[in-house]
Amino acid sequence: MKINFIIQQRGVSILFAVLILSVILAIGLGISVILIQQSKMMSQIGYSVVAFYAADNGIEAILIATTTNPIPETNLPNEATYQVFVNTTSSDPTCIAQHYCLKSIGTFKTTKRAIEVNY
Repeated sequence: MKINFIIQQRGVSILFAVLILSVILAIGLGISVILIQQSKMMSQIGYSVVAFYAADNGIEAILIATTTNPIPETNLPNEATYQVFVNTTSSDPTCIAQHYCLKSIGTFKTTKRAIEVNY
């Protein structure tokens, strides 16, 4: 009688081990998916910084220039680009500056950052 009970219980330990391993595998796969997404996002943070400085370069270029014409898309040596838009208070009712509203959009790979200056 006792031997019959032990033979019937052998499959339970294998089933229990498989369940525990499947739970551990699911947790491991979930963590790996999160880590992969985070590493992709961290690699694109550098793109954001380069795009911001490209936009900053556009603002500097229009402030140094003697013209108030918009600057078309301009390529920089590091493959970033910037484009500057110039609005006056008379041409754009949303411009609340005394003279000009400048907006520069910097782009690097898939990331865009913008800077707006009112003076």
